[in-house]
Amino acid sequence: MFLDLAGARVCYEAAGEGPPVLLLHGWGANAAAMRPILDALRPDHSVYALDFAGFGQSDPPPEPWGVEEYAQMVIAFLDSLGVGRTDVVGHSFGGRVGIKLAAKRPERVKRLVLVDSAGVPPAQTPGRAALRAGLRAGRAILNAPGLGALRGKAEAVARDRLGSEDYRSAGPLRETFVRVVAEDLRPHLPEIQAPTLLIWGENDQDTPLADAKMMESSIPDAGLVVLSGAGHFSYLDRPADFARIIRHFLA
Repeated sequence: MFLDLAGARVCYEAAGEGPPVLLLHGWGANAAAMRPILDALRPDHSVYALDFAGFGQSDPPPEPWGVEEYAQMVIAFLDSLGVGRTDVVGHSFGGRVGIKLAAKRPERVKRLVLVDSAGVPPAQTPGRAALRAGLRAGRAILNAPGLGALRGKAEAVARDRLGSEDYRSAGPLRETFVRVVAEDLRPHLPEIQAPTLLIWGENDQDTPLADAKMMESSIPDAGLVVLSGAGHFSYLDRPADFARIIRHFLA
């Protein structure tokens, strides 16, 4: 199914009957990646899962978006379906959008589940800091007249070395990716009013467990469940335990 939202044609799935739950997928994924969660909740809920603009079968955003624009798209999606207040489940990048929604539109979020969520800037290692400092110094030198071509090649090499795999594979969404990851969502965490459940993989290397503990301490009404042996896709690594936990929280 498709809806025209915020200048993009957006694909979504809907299943089940009962109180609404919205599923928000991670960067580089799509609604299909959330199907195990949809299947776990559909017996007791009306579950909605969309492809964010630029992912799955949805059109790319009409211009580079940040977290705010994706959150506005989600509000437009809910309005189009006549869904007022809903539970929200966000994985990784979807957690970023869930944090923004819960903080800025508290009347629309009943309960929030953050699954291996992004939103906390990564720790700056000494090697990475030195590389960035070298890039800044090199850019100052290469700004001299006549070095434009060389400057472009040097910056491309630096982006490849500094950029994450998500950045390198983002293609036309690179500017959107940069805007998204540049936003530090930590100031929004104390603004979240919805009861919040954090579900995290013990061995998550993309959004480490330290991020979850920081979120738990910053969100006023939050609890953390750690799934042993699981990684960044904890809901896929421990599906039975994940389903039991989330169904209990949303019951």
